[in-house]
Amino acid sequence: MELRQLRYFVTVVDEGGFTRAAQRLHLSQPGLSAQLKQLERELGQRLLDRGARTVTPTEVGRAVLDHARAALAAVDRIDQTVQEFSGLLRGRVRLGAISGAAADEFDIAGVLAGFHHDHPGVAISLTEDTSERMLAALDRDDLDLALVGLTGAELGPGIATDVVLETPLVAAVAAEADEPADTITLRALTGRRLICLPRGTGLRGIFERSCAAARFVPEIAFEAAAPPLLLELAARGLGTAVVPALGAEEAAGFGVRVLSIVEPAIRGRLALAWRADRPLTPAAKVLLGQLRIALRTGT
Repeated sequence: MELRQLRYFVTVVDEGGFTRAAQRLHLSQPGLSAQLKQLERELGQRLLDRGARTVTPTEVGRAVLDHARAALAAVDRIDQTVQEFSGLLRGRVRLGAISGAAADEFDIAGVLAGFHHDHPGVAISLTEDTSERMLAALDRDDLDLALVGLTGAELGPGIATDVVLETPLVAAVAAEADEPADTITLRALTGRRLICLPRGTGLRGIFERSCAAARFVPEIAFEAAAPPLLLELAARGLGTAVVPALGAEEAAGFGVRVLSIVEPAIRGRLALAWRADRPLTPAAKVLLGQLRIALRTGT
């Protein structure tokens, strides 16, 4: 018994006859019929009732049919697995990350180095950009994966995300600033000169959405892509920086005082994003899994 004979048998049953099955298999009708007669001789049982107009499986044929389909499906899965490993040997993966994340929050370079060591034939690219532009790049199929900040806005129906970090937004002022408390309401930021990440970033987006819900437009005096620069500007008394939460030692090192934003509290979310409505390449699948593990554990 050969796999091709099982495939011929299943195709004849599916097509209901030898003529259409032979056309689908690109075989001659006599040759197809001969192969199935040989299969029946080997099994010692007739598998097909050959009528004048249609061909149907016998009782034995119906019992064999399910096993034949299962065997062919298993072979197809083996072939798919081999193709995926071939893709890992020769593929490529394009990753995007918000500016600064690769250096500050996570060891993305370490993840990429480990991936390259395991799969040296895969071409890897890394692009830093704003979340807004990277989500657009995912739509255009210019990126396979992206580490983005979520703004709270609804994403496109084809975008899947996995949140790897949530952090409160805080207000940072110069260490010597006269502030009556260690908290500040969102509305109390009205009229202050604010120092923020640029438009298109997730934290800027969630902050502006929160301000709009509180019915005021923030006064943005300075913008910078890197949170450390925002903190340096705040330390020099140039305004109030809206940044991800930082610890007391880190705040002291930058020369700032941290005020928790309340009523409401605002949380930024960092997520891996990819297109769920089209298949990822084998290389992108593996890298996505490694990033999920590394970014959640901080390793």
